[in-house]
Parts: sequence; C-alpha cells; structure tokens
Amino acid sequence: MRNYDWPKRLRQIFERAAESYEGGNHKPETLFRAEEAQFLQSIGCSTQELFDFVEDFCRGGEPEFETVLLITAVRRDYLLAVQSGQPSGKTQPMDCFPPKDAELAGIRWLPRLIAKARAKLRGELPPELMYGCGGDRPFLRGVNVEPSDFLRVVWAAGEDTQRIVDYVLKSRGGMPQ
Repeated sequence: MRNYDWPKRLRQIFERAAESYEGGNHKPETLFRAEEAQFLQSIGCSTQELFDFVEDFCRGGEPEFETVLLITAVRRDYLLAVQSGQPSGKTQPMDCFPPKDAELAGIRWLPRLIAKARAKLRGELPPELMYGCGGDRPFLRGVNVEPSDFLRVVWAAGEDTQRIVDYVLKSRGGMPQ
C-alpha cells in the first residue's frame, strides 16, 4: 500500500463508485474492481462499508466524502497502530448490538452507537450493519459530535463507557435529549 496518497486513492474509488451507482450498479459485489477491493481491505475498509456510504450519499447527499475519509482514517489508524495491520478476522453477530431504543444515561441510541463504534474500530461490523448510517448521523448531529471524533473518543476510552457518556453529555451541553 502506498501510504502517502491513500486518501487520494480512496476519493477516486468513492467518486467512481458513486458514478457507477448512479448509473444503475446497485450491487456491492460488482461496484468495486478487484484492485479497489484489495486497496480498501488494506486500509481496513470493506467493500460493503464503502458501498453503504456511496449508496447513502447517492440517495440522500450524505455522508460526503470528507466524512467517509475521516471515518476511514480512524479505522486505518486503529488497524495499523493497534492491530499491527492484521484484521481480527472476526465479525460480531447482530444480536450482540443493543436495540435502537436502548438508552444509556437517558440517551437513546447511545448504547448501540458505542457498540457499533467499538466493532467498527476492530473491523468487526457485520455486513448488514453500518457505522455512520442514517440513524447514527442524526444522533451524532444532535449531540454535536462528528462521526470520526466519536470513533476517536471510543478508541481512547477503551472499555470505560462512562468516559464516552461524559464526552457526549459535555458535547451536547449536558442537557437530556
């Protein structure tokens, strides 16, 4: 992998995939070329994940590429720094994620998002689950936290969930939702 210009390569893949998606290619297994899939794997991004970002962007205008890049950069950093470039090879089962209506400190969605962020960092999200999905983005916007910043906070907090809760409360001004 070329480390110096990986963001540029990701942008090229994202833009080509968006063009292909808008042209009618709506299948994650055919949206990316083999060399693109290999590159994505090398930076800790699955083709399903980038497909989901492209699909949401084409259908609703978000997330924009800059958000995708920032999220991918955190995952790539975690892959390189914590996992020594070696993915865990695991996928978390769907039933290990809290339901959408679960609450923590009176904040709906937060338990689910924390679990998704931890799995995202490790590269263990199941294909049917997306970090930064159409539910995550409004939640994060509502608590005034950029998606990649939330990933960094979760990484820094480790298993200290209260540290994450405190960050979210401080970011939104400590007011209940």
